[in-house]
Amino acid sequence: MKILSVVGARPQFVKLAPVAAECARRGVQHVIVHTGQHYDPMLSDVFFRDLGIPEPDVHLGVGSGGHGVQTGAILGAMDAVLEEHAPDWVLVYGDTNSTLAGALSAVKLHLPVAHLEAGLRSFNRRMPEEHNRVLTDHAADLLLAPTEVARGHLAEEGLADRTVVVGDVMIDVLHQVRDQLADTDAVLTELGQELGGFSVATIHRAENTDDPARLRAVVEALQQVDHPVVLLAHPRLRARAEQQGLDLVGGALTTRAPLPYPALVAAVSAARGVITDSGGLQKEAFALRTPCTTVRTETEWVETVQLGWNVLVKPGPALRDAASRPAPEPTDAAPYGDGHAAAAVLDALTERQANL
Repeated sequence: MKILSVVGARPQFVKLAPVAAECARRGVQHVIVHTGQHYDPMLSDVFFRDLGIPEPDVHLGVGSGGHGVQTGAILGAMDAVLEEHAPDWVLVYGDTNSTLAGALSAVKLHLPVAHLEAGLRSFNRRMPEEHNRVLTDHAADLLLAPTEVARGHLAEEGLADRTVVVGDVMIDVLHQVRDQLADTDAVLTELGQELGGFSVATIHRAENTDDPARLRAVVEALQQVDHPVVLLAHPRLRARAEQQGLDLVGGALTTRAPLPYPALVAAVSAARGVITDSGGLQKEAFALRTPCTTVRTETEWVETVQLGWNVLVKPGPALRDAASRPAPEPTDAAPYGDGHAAAAVLDALTERQANL
C-alpha cells in the first residue's frame, strides 16, 4: 500500500508525525507532500525535526495569499504530483486550504481520499475552516473521525457508511512528547516564569486579528489578567498588531516567538492556564489537564467545554475574568482516545483498500 500525505500547516505536521511513524513501522510506502502553506521555519521545518518526521518528498512552496489564491496554487501543483506518485490513498489532514486542495485534486484524478479528523463542525459558516472540512468530508471516500461526536455529525449528513472512529492522532503525539519531556525547568527559565504561575496564549484566527476593535479588546484583556500571560505570537498576529499600532507587551502580557512543539507541551503542562483561538491547543490543554479559555463563540471540541476544562468567551472583560478562574474538578475522561489512533488509521486504510 502506498499513502500520500498532504500537509501544509503546523497542526497538520503534528498529526503527520504518528502516521509517518506507523507507516515506517509497518513498511508502508509513504510520500509526504508539503504545500508550503506555513513557510515560517518556526511553524514548519522545526516540527519535522523535533517530531522526527522524514523530510518531505515534495515541497510545493505556495507561501501566503488569500484563500482563493492559496487553494488555487496548491490545486495547480498537485495534479502532476499525484500523477507521478499514483498512491493507493491520498490522506488529507484537518481543515486548511491544503486539505481542501489536496482532496479536490485527488478526487478529480479518481484517487481514493481519506480525511483524517473528519466530522468536526463549528457550525459557523463564516469560518473558512468550516467550509474546508465540510467540503472535504463530502468528497472523501473514507472519513477518519476522532470522536463519537464527530461520527454523529457525519451520520447526520448521510456519511455514516464512510466513517470510522479512530481516535485523535494528536493525542498519540502528545503522549509521546509528554513522556519524553526532560527539563521543564529549562522552558520555564526561557519564558521567565514560575511553575503554575502563568498562562500561555496564542491568537491567530482572522476573526480575532483582522478586526481592529476585536484585536484591541483581546490584547487589552490579556494585559489585565491577574497573572502573567506569555503570548506566543504567530507572524500574522505581529503583522496585524503593527498595522493597528497595538503594543503586544504591557500589564500582565509579554510576547515571544512560537515555541517548538516539545517546548510548547512543556510550557502548557507547567502553566496554570491556556488562552487561545486554536482548535488543537484546546484539546492539548485538556489532555494535559490545563484549564483553557477559548476566544471564540464555538468550538469543534465540545467535550472540553462539557467536561468543564474549556470556556468560550468574547474579547474583553469576559476573557480577562475567564482566564483568571480557578481550575475545575479533576476528570479521568478520555474522549479523544488512548494514544493509539495512528495504528487505527492504518488499520482502516488497509481494510477499506481491500474493499475498494
